Amino acid sequence: MKGRVIALDVLAGRKVAALVEDGVLEDLLVSDDTPLAPGAICRAICARPMKGQGGMMVDLPGGARGYLRKGKGLKTGAAVLVQVTGRAEDGKALPVSERVLFKSRYAIVTPGAPGINVSRRIRDEEVRVRLLEIAHEEMAQAGMDAGLILRSAADGADPGAVADDIAAMRDLAQAILADASGDTAQLLLDGPDAHHIAWRDWPEPDLMADAPGSLAEHGIDDMIATLLAPRQALKGAGFAYIEPTR
Repeated sequence: MKGRVIALDVLAGRKVAALVEDGVLEDLLVSDDTPLAPGAICRAICARPMKGQGGMMVDLPGGARGYLRKGKGLKTGAAVLVQVTGRAEDGKALPVSERVLFKSRYAIVTPGAPGINVSRRIRDEEVRVRLLEIAHEEMAQAGMDAGLILRSAADGADPGAVADDIAAMRDLAQAILADASGDTAQLLLDGPDAHHIAWRDWPEPDLMADAPGSLAEHGIDDMIATLLAPRQALKGAGFAYIEPTR
């Protein structure tokens, strides 16, 4: 299997995305089965300040609890817009942040952080100028205090596609911010699933295999089974066992 292949499929009831380069499984994404996956945006309600830590426990949708590390100045009962930044350890609250980002393939809209920037990986000055022109034109229509970051994937992309991507994230951010106030916790935007993250963050493939059964068709299901096995071969004649700690 030569070249770069991205396979999108379902495994054990969860969406799965696999990135294979020259026959080697380089990355594997499995959708979270929790209602508040990383990247989800919620209206949270401040519940209890954490004295001595500067944080705030917040109520999240569905009876979940979140921990906001920087909760200074927030009052109990106040609504706050947060984004889930990780997974909760057993018995602990979900980590959340007030720094909410609206991230797509070409653009990231940053509410409350004005300024338009282009990825440093894009070095061609003409390309940077052209992208900045598109960015300023699209963000001029934003009715909010927000900035924009153009990602490296925008280099060489169709200008119309970049403009559409910026506009979509801008409009989404405006809609979410308009729902930030309220008396109850509410899920405003689901966290991205494995298929969406693969489209958003992985490079363009030579082959996009998204039909049902694509993992088996390209032998990736066997690669995943090998990955999950406790015994892993090392270079030479060595091997290692990877097992959960007890």
